[in-house]
Amino acid sequence: MVELLLIVGLGVAVFVGFNIGGSSTGVAFGPAVGSDVVSKLAAAGLMTGFALLGGWTVGREVVETMGGQIVPRDEFTLAASVGVLFFVGIALLISNVFGVPASTSMTAVGAIAGLGVATGTLNEAVMLEIVSWWIVAPVLAFWVCAVIGRYLYPYLDARLQLGRSNGPLLTLDRSGVPTPRLGPGTTVQELGTVLLVVGIACYMAFSAGASNVANAVAPLVGSGVLSIDVGILLAGGAIGLGAFTIARRTLDTVGNDLTELPLLAALVVETVSATFIAFLSAIGIPASLAVSATMCIVGLGWGRATRTVTLGEAVRGASPELSVNALAADSADEVAPIGEPDDTLTAHELFNPGTTGRIIFFWLLTPSVSAVTSYLLFSTVAL
Repeated sequence: MVELLLIVGLGVAVFVGFNIGGSSTGVAFGPAVGSDVVSKLAAAGLMTGFALLGGWTVGREVVETMGGQIVPRDEFTLAASVGVLFFVGIALLISNVFGVPASTSMTAVGAIAGLGVATGTLNEAVMLEIVSWWIVAPVLAFWVCAVIGRYLYPYLDARLQLGRSNGPLLTLDRSGVPTPRLGPGTTVQELGTVLLVVGIACYMAFSAGASNVANAVAPLVGSGVLSIDVGILLAGGAIGLGAFTIARRTLDTVGNDLTELPLLAALVVETVSATFIAFLSAIGIPASLAVSATMCIVGLGWGRATRTVTLGEAVRGASPELSVNALAADSADEVAPIGEPDDTLTAHELFNPGTTGRIIFFWLLTPSVSAVTSYLLFSTVAL
């Protein structure tokens, strides 16, 4: 029986990591692949390596939090660990069925909290700290990007030309000692752009690994059936498996959520959201990359849109006379001063309020359902 439970637990852990790799690769490398900077195969390889690096370094703190600080390690029997991982798998199923990026981190914490309440072992101080960061971090992400969108983004957009020329980026000069040269039409600025795009994507992959390896293996590490090193390697391998397989589709679907934005906007969103998640992972807080990235997108678009009104007018409740999607507007050589109309800011909406409300609803629903069902399971069945 124990051997069967262990096999089931390992299988569920791999399933969770597999799905994380599939979705996170699209989020991290969607802009890079969408702009033809890297191939899907290269994206999968980079995602695997940097996600494992993030899990092996910063991600240990999150594994420790979820595997022994929310509830004591003694509560993670093998059967209980399988039960917790089962609820994470259910969250992924809900996410796929309804097309909403549910947070596996929040759902996993909800399942562990349900176990703690059912057994009377929940560490309320740790749980309060986690929930507090869940509230504060998205708000901070919104306002950081809103400030960038209002005061910095238009100038960056006017000065930087983030695009790709036709043909290879580099060629190999074989006239003497083989030496890499810039390809036809390639400029130094373009080469720098490519390195920037790939570097930020790798940073995003690192951050995703740091926050997500715990979702796949923390309960098994807490139960003692896996060491933390083996658990991280297992999760990293499962994430890589997802990156090389189902991520080929998510790079075209999940990745499109960012690549529909201008490349500069996508890079700003990735950098800010990845920085928040890396910081939270470093202090042991399991958090959602999808939530942070979405709030960054909303904040960046809202910030640029509000340039048509002054700060005083905004405080008095004046509304900008344009769509929230100021990000999809064409670049301009000159930036209109704040408070003046800007014809370049006409574009379709960045987000539909109904869709945004549905996403937020499911962000709240999935961890709540996970916590309640986990409580009902562990309070009625001794595992």
